[in-house]
Amino acid sequence: MRTSTTLIAYAGGLAVVFAAALGVGAVTGSPIDTMSTHSDDHGAAAPADTTGPAAPAGLQVSQDGYTLSEITAPGGPGEPGTLSFRILDVRGEPVREYDELHEKQLHLIVVRADTSQFRHVHPTLGADGTWSTDWTWPTGGTYRVFTDFQATGAPAQLTLGRNVDVTGTLTPAPLPNTSRTANVDGYTVTLDGDLTTAGGPLTLRIERDGVPVTDLDPYLGAYGHLVALRTGDLAYLHVHPEGEPGDGVTAPGPDVTFHAQAPSAGTYRLFLDFQHDGAVRTAEFTVPVGTAAEHAGAVTAPTATHEGGH
Repeated sequence: MRTSTTLIAYAGGLAVVFAAALGVGAVTGSPIDTMSTHSDDHGAAAPADTTGPAAPAGLQVSQDGYTLSEITAPGGPGEPGTLSFRILDVRGEPVREYDELHEKQLHLIVVRADTSQFRHVHPTLGADGTWSTDWTWPTGGTYRVFTDFQATGAPAQLTLGRNVDVTGTLTPAPLPNTSRTANVDGYTVTLDGDLTTAGGPLTLRIERDGVPVTDLDPYLGAYGHLVALRTGDLAYLHVHPEGEPGDGVTAPGPDVTFHAQAPSAGTYRLFLDFQHDGAVRTAEFTVPVGTAAEHAGAVTAPTATHEGGH
């Protein structure tokens, strides 16, 4: 396990699952209800263009000779079905062998464009190279599907993304207020530290009913998983905490510390998955990111608490 992963959303980024009701502080449940499919690119991936700077992770459908295929899913909200896709190699053939990353060969994260719906799940790989999972979309709208994986023999981990349009009435959700505290199912999660373009530590402290949680369950080889999404384009960042369960040093809470670096200034949505008493929960935050100079000496003002369903 990598003990420190930057939030830089460059090539080789990392890994989210939708719950039937997504939002701040919801329990991760069965895969998102199905989506209608919308795709922009077709065919096999072309060799990677190495002449320019790397794009943030999750914004490309093809990278380094790998392509996320079209996505098949239910067309409207509330329609049970299957979400499926393939990862294609440079010849257009489905990839069938993957390295394990945090106990899974592929992490699937799905987020609605306004970040009001979020989910992190793990589909099943078929013998023909097709990934699939039961799926139902909670609402209509445009969703971004992120696939976080490393093909066996590939030099780096990749995050490829593709949009899917789900039919139905869409009521855009306003961006939640800037927040350093999230409440979910009786748990309070407090964020300490600033997400900046220079990088640095972010510590999330987990309490339940005012009592620090000191017996977090290991979840996918860690005591927490943090995904950050830049609002506007959903540039994707996935980091894992410092240390790991069973290393003799890392405590199972209440503090979970990550080293994170944002690729640019802007507003980001943070989603922390943690497991306690056998259930996975997600705490959500909205944070501004400026330059290191802008953050130096800054005083953090009180912020609103954002609560909701996942």
